[in-house]
Amino acid sequence: MLQRIRDRSTSWGAKIIIGAVIATMALFGVDSLVGLLSSDGDDVATVNGQSITRQQVEVQVQRAIRSGQVPPEQERQLRGQVIDQLIRTSLLDQYVEEGGLHLSESQLDKLIVSLPEFQDQDGNFSRELFKNRLASAGYTPLAFRAQLRNDMQRQQLQQGLSASEFMLDDEQQRLAALQNQTRRYRYQQLNASDLEETPQVSEADLEAYYQNHRDDYQRPEQVKLAYLVLDRRELADQVEVDDAQLRSLYAERASNAERRVSHIMLTFGDQRSREEAVARLDKVKERLAAGESFASLAKEVSDDTSTSDSGGDLGVISRGFFGEAFENAVYSLDQGQVSDIVETDNGLHLLKVTEIEIPSFDELRSELRDQAAMADVDDLFNERVQQLIDESFAADDLASIATDVGAELQASDWVSADGAQGVLSEPGVMDAAFTTDVLEEGFNSEVIELDDDRRLVLRVRDHRPATTLALDEVRERVTAAVEKLKVQEALTALAEERVAALRDGSVEAVDWQQVESATRQNGGDVPAAVNTLAFRLPNPEGEAPVYGQTAVQNGVALVALDAVQEGDTSDAAESRVAQLVERLRAQATVSGLLEQLRNDAEIERL
Repeated sequence: MLQRIRDRSTSWGAKIIIGAVIATMALFGVDSLVGLLSSDGDDVATVNGQSITRQQVEVQVQRAIRSGQVPPEQERQLRGQVIDQLIRTSLLDQYVEEGGLHLSESQLDKLIVSLPEFQDQDGNFSRELFKNRLASAGYTPLAFRAQLRNDMQRQQLQQGLSASEFMLDDEQQRLAALQNQTRRYRYQQLNASDLEETPQVSEADLEAYYQNHRDDYQRPEQVKLAYLVLDRRELADQVEVDDAQLRSLYAERASNAERRVSHIMLTFGDQRSREEAVARLDKVKERLAAGESFASLAKEVSDDTSTSDSGGDLGVISRGFFGEAFENAVYSLDQGQVSDIVETDNGLHLLKVTEIEIPSFDELRSELRDQAAMADVDDLFNERVQQLIDESFAADDLASIATDVGAELQASDWVSADGAQGVLSEPGVMDAAFTTDVLEEGFNSEVIELDDDRRLVLRVRDHRPATTLALDEVRERVTAAVEKLKVQEALTALAEERVAALRDGSVEAVDWQQVESATRQNGGDVPAAVNTLAFRLPNPEGEAPVYGQTAVQNGVALVALDAVQEGDTSDAAESRVAQLVERLRAQATVSGLLEQLRNDAEIERL
């Protein structure tokens, strides 16, 4: 919902610019999951002394999963991306605050009351709708105002940067002509098979290349680790869950699932009294009991003309949208049932639940089983976490601890601080491995909280410092690099010879591939480097082609430019190009600002 609100409250330019900067914050709010998370405020990063807490990260991660933006199996990878996003947002917010950008309370009020999401059928702002829709999206009114204020202030900054860019009319016309230009050319690719003989590689070549590229053959500081992971899910896999537990959980979900609802509504006041409306709905109930269709009666009787033709269908609703009396009635009904008379501010209603938006029990069985099992092992998991903390602090190894807490002792091969994979690549793990206590003193690490369901402890089994690998250790890699370089050099020389021969007319028979009407953005299946060269070559004079050459993957390509067709310079074309340039310049400006802010900032990931 917040994303739709923002889309309507900003220009196209701001949307494009801000998309790369606050995408995560635009999709998810601030407060919806606070009650589900602990109040632990441990920092995961600081930006110029300003904290980014674990709770902030978890709120974003869980919202991404709940909204369907990220599948649950990618939860662990998502955390690092969320932290990076929060760092960028923090940098912008600090810059905005230092710059004194301001949005007054009255401006914010006007923006909120103008948003269609909070307006009733008459186009008027509805306080009740405002509160209900924010609640359903996980916001308090104060949190929503604060979030919207921050976003609009960022947009002020980015729109200001964008507005500082401009282009003269003649520049715009020339750029439109160049941007929409098409070219006709031919090209031929040369690869190793076109060489008369394969270049030879000597020991001197290997030694020279190795000495010039020693930095490419660095081995970073590395360790071998022993570690164990205590995983709540592994404990849950061992739990037996009976069918009664699953059906109880399913019933709980069904009781809160979204419902598709139809209604028959009668108003009272000017045209009829409340008693008359009740009497008429009582007769409708009798006709329903006699077998008449709810949809046909809605069309005949309901005063809600916006839904009566569709059988009274209100669509799918969830809690928090229609008021307490309406909601209580809807959520007391099973599918196909009709309520007693319900009174709301709009009138009197008969409600029918036509569909409950929940998969079947069998479809959810596996998920329900996991939910029940995870709940069953909560106490056991917490006990073993405490045991892991107590024993790892004093133990001289991990083997005995692994047995005590029921976890598998695992071992890594050589791994560097930035070259870890799997669980060792998760935030904080390799940092712990290279602390003085663990690396030099030989102690077990502190217990690392990977997420709500996993804890890890490690110790160093072996260590080796950073070094440059000897030539003999990397001989195969160096040989492959030198062979590739020599082949490329030989192909470049061959291409130069052929281009020279083409230019002086001594060679004409070339196996060209023809390209018609290529654009800068689209050369079809042509290698990108070839199309780029074709648009860099000067325009042919007369009928004589212009020749060139360029490196491509695994070889070199010859290019013969035959003709250039000037592009469309109409007002529409100029407008499109101007918009493109504005977007690119705006994005470059904001990216440059963020890069400068990052370079100047004190950022620490904990």
